[in-house]
Amino acid sequence: MPDREAWLRLALISGIGDVALHRLIEAFGSPADALAAPRARLAPHLNARQVDALQAGPDAAQLAQTLAWLDAEGHHLITWQDQDYPDQLRETAVPPVLLYGKGRRELLGRNCLAIVGSRNATPQGEANAEAFAQILSEAGITIVSGLALGIDAAAHRGGLRGTGSTIAVVGTGLDRVYPARNKELARAIAENGLLLSEFSLGTISAAGHFPRRNRIISGLSHAVLVVEAALNSGSLITARLALEQGREVLAIPGSIHSPLSKGCHALIKQGAKLVESARDIAEELSWPAVAAAGAASSGKTTATDPLLQHLGFDPASLDQLAERSGLTVEALSAKLLALELEGRVTQLPGGRYQRLV
Repeated sequence: MPDREAWLRLALISGIGDVALHRLIEAFGSPADALAAPRARLAPHLNARQVDALQAGPDAAQLAQTLAWLDAEGHHLITWQDQDYPDQLRETAVPPVLLYGKGRRELLGRNCLAIVGSRNATPQGEANAEAFAQILSEAGITIVSGLALGIDAAAHRGGLRGTGSTIAVVGTGLDRVYPARNKELARAIAENGLLLSEFSLGTISAAGHFPRRNRIISGLSHAVLVVEAALNSGSLITARLALEQGREVLAIPGSIHSPLSKGCHALIKQGAKLVESARDIAEELSWPAVAAAGAASSGKTTATDPLLQHLGFDPASLDQLAERSGLTVEALSAKLLALELEGRVTQLPGGRYQRLV
C-alpha cells in the first residue's frame, strides 16, 4: 500500500481519535494531504493541542517498529479507504479509521456472527458456545469474539473447526496476547483465522479498551449471540452496542437457578431471539446454509445413559443423584467417572456434577 506510512503517521499521533481522524480524511481526502496541510487549514477540524501534535508527528521509534511489523508475512494494515474494509463495520457510528490484522484478511469479507458470554462460564456454557460456533463455521459463517477466557475462547475453538473460521478482536496491540492463558489459541487464530485490533503495537490491556473492542465485535457481525451472562456482564454491553448498530441480538436460555443465565433471560425479556439450535439463528438471519447444517447436527443422536436422565441439566451433588437413582455413592462415582472420560459429564467445584450432552 503506497500510502501505508502516511496512514500510520496520522493514526499514531497521540490525542487524535477516530472522530477527528474521520474529519481530517473527509476534509483533505487522504492522510498525506492532511499531514501536509498548513496550520490555518487544520484549525477548523482540530483543537490547538491536536494541531501541535499533528505537526510534531508521531514517535519515530514507534513508527519504525510498526512499519517493520507490517513487513512480516500475514501482517496487515486495514484502512478506512481500503476496498476490503468491512461493510458492516463501515456502517457503524464511529468506525475505526485503521485496523491492524494478523492472519487471513479475506475473512473480513465473510458473513460474520459474534458469540460472546461470561469469562467464568460453566462447562455447559463453553460446550454450547463451541458447538454452535462449529456448526456455524461448518456452514461458512465466520465466528467473531474477543479472545477472553470462557465463552469467547470456546467460540474461537469451535470456529477454527469449520471453513468459516474465526476473527478475534482484541483490546491490546497485536504484539501482545491478553489473557496470557490464551497464547496458544491466539497463535492458532493467527495461523488459521484473523486477529484484529484498532490499538497500536505495544498497547497493553486496560479496562477502557474493552468497550471499544466490543463495538468492533458487534460492528463486524450480522448478529450477536449471547451464550451465558450475569446481569453485570460485559457481554450485555456488546449486546447493547449491537442493538444501537441495528444488529440482531440472540440469547441461549439456561437454568433459572444459575446467575450466568440471568443476563440472557433479561435480554430475552427485552426482545432478544431465544435460541435453542443453529436453525433458530438461520431463521432469524435467513441463512439457508446454517439451517441445513443445524438440521444435520440435530439429527445426530447419542446413546443416553439412564444416569444422565437422573442428572438432568442442572448441577447435582452425589447425594442428590443417589436419592434420584437409587444407586450407592460408590456405584455412582464409578459411572460418573466413565461418563466424564467420555466427555458427557463434568465435575464442578464443590463436588457437584453437570451434564454436557
